[in-house]
Amino acid sequence: MFQKVLIAEDMDFINSGIKSQLAELNIAQIEYVQYCDEALLKLKSAKLNNAPFDLLISDLSFEEDYVEQKIKSGDELIKKVRKEFPLLKIAVFSVEDKEYRVQKLFNEYKINAYVWKSREGLRELKKAILQLFNSDKIYISPHISGAVSKQKKIEISEYDIFLIECLSKGYLQEEISTILKDKNWSPTSVSSIEKRLKILREHFNASNPTHLVAIAKDLGLI
Repeated sequence: MFQKVLIAEDMDFINSGIKSQLAELNIAQIEYVQYCDEALLKLKSAKLNNAPFDLLISDLSFEEDYVEQKIKSGDELIKKVRKEFPLLKIAVFSVEDKEYRVQKLFNEYKINAYVWKSREGLRELKKAILQLFNSDKIYISPHISGAVSKQKKIEISEYDIFLIECLSKGYLQEEISTILKDKNWSPTSVSSIEKRLKILREHFNASNPTHLVAIAKDLGLI
């Protein structure tokens, strides 16, 4: 069984519940933090001291308070952790069930498990941890298992999300082109933007730009 686990969760009562489940698995060292910056620092420090963590369990949403943080969400934390610790097992424990967000975590950040916070969430988390220790298979809660099915998989880039966000703010394609040039993103031509938005509308079966924005919001893209 994993011997050293780090929990990134800002709610004390949830931390207590997770620690209780981990204790039943005879995990020797369980540490938890309430801030994403602190989580990354702990992982780095443990690695430098030749005592790395075996597993990271992280929420996605962290409430902002008086402590200023560079990393403001679990998504950002996982992105940075995966880059620095490519072999670390990562389990997400969250109430978020938007398909796109779940897909991105698996497809881009290569998380190992996604457990939905529900009435049975803690027991399910225990089950997920057992599976992660005993195999290389991913674990995903039944409630959101469709998010990673081949039939529903969506490959959307940050560029696509940016285009849709610009639409949601009322920018014209000419204005979006200028912003892209300022950001040194490509392609920047109005014709390229128009073609890509057309592809996105067809992909999501959106009748117009406003409908595309609405669908994107429902999917959690923006």
